[in-house]
Amino acid sequence: MSFFKKLALVSSIALGLNVTTSVFAENIAIVGAKIHTVSAAGIIDKGTVLIKDGLIQQVIKGTDVPSGYREIDATGKVVTPGLIGAHTSLGLLEVGMSAGVVDATTIIHPISKVGAALDVQYAVNNDSSLIPITRLEGFTSAATGLRSSGQLFLGQGAFITLATTYDSVMKANAFMQIDVAHSGADDNGGSRAAMWVAINQVFDEAIFAKSHDMNPSKDWLGLTTMADAKALIPVLSGDIPLLVRADRSADIVQVLNLKKRYSGLNIVITSGKEAWRIADELAKHNIPVMLDPESNLPGGFDQLGATLKNAARLHKAGVTVVIGMETHNIRLATQHAGNAVANGLPHSAGIAALTINVARIFGMDSQLGSIEPGKIADVVIWSGDPLEVTQNAEQVFIQGEQVEMTSRQSKLRDRYLNRNSDKPVGYTRP
Repeated sequence: MSFFKKLALVSSIALGLNVTTSVFAENIAIVGAKIHTVSAAGIIDKGTVLIKDGLIQQVIKGTDVPSGYREIDATGKVVTPGLIGAHTSLGLLEVGMSAGVVDATTIIHPISKVGAALDVQYAVNNDSSLIPITRLEGFTSAATGLRSSGQLFLGQGAFITLATTYDSVMKANAFMQIDVAHSGADDNGGSRAAMWVAINQVFDEAIFAKSHDMNPSKDWLGLTTMADAKALIPVLSGDIPLLVRADRSADIVQVLNLKKRYSGLNIVITSGKEAWRIADELAKHNIPVMLDPESNLPGGFDQLGATLKNAARLHKAGVTVVIGMETHNIRLATQHAGNAVANGLPHSAGIAALTINVARIFGMDSQLGSIEPGKIADVVIWSGDPLEVTQNAEQVFIQGEQVEMTSRQSKLRDRYLNRNSDKPVGYTRP
């Protein structure tokens, strides 16, 4: 039984019988740490986090622990919520050049003409070696989606836990993706002049589909398939966020115009290398920006305004900033946030950009993103400031369970670091 089914069972028992039933092995108290709650409680020095039944039970000042808890001494350490990979292909991508199936990419299929119907919830593999590697760096959940589709949309992504479970999808259909940068235009008519006409046509068809009898026996002659149109209906109403990749300011202006045409859209800009140039407009329309703040040199003609101060300028204007765009190197997100802080982003905003801001975008903030009573106990103990490159995650808890801090990489390191010289390399084991 998955954690979420257990949680629902406990809740139903508690409501129906006025009792609680523990489905977890132990209660844990993390004691004496500097706690970044990422909530109204702020930072608590020398505080204690109490974990019970996989949830945050209480966050208290001081080090007094009730009976019945296993204590973990975190004196001198830092505690944060589990970090969230904001824009990844975790569980879908192992080796991009693999000769086998790579679930992070698709080829043309009759179910979809524009890519909107594609759905990664069926493809997530929690046995990916990249997941424990990512866990070791303090990440406990992630948004995962396609890297490319060759179509207008990159399909529907999922929000997953990085716990050691086969039932890892916490939220299916968690977001829709589209690329309106140069790469998107290249795949869709070779020009923005064609791509944007197609985008408008597709959303107009989704509006029509709301009241259309979506019956396979009926004729549907649109640019989309019926499956595409159905997938876009909750996007139009804002129930599913639309992640739009755009870099140059002119493209972001077109995204703002899209929001004006279809006011219900819940838009998030991704990449956004020149987003700082129109930060005030983004703040006015409540459009978050999900970025890699390390970009400071133009990688193309649509990135001439790239700057290390992008995150700070966006935050100052009132834009919600999110950091964490990668798959193999999502571990560097803390370093990226630290560099954004070094270039003007407040430290608290740097932590929020890896936690609560991500949770809010995907509608997971009632469960994750901060250390507050009732939330899932995704918690990390750090050796020091997590935004300092010399510090590291010492212990990770996901759904209240202490994670084994090993991965394929750490095992390979130990294998050759402590090799038995009396045996051939191939026979050496950790």
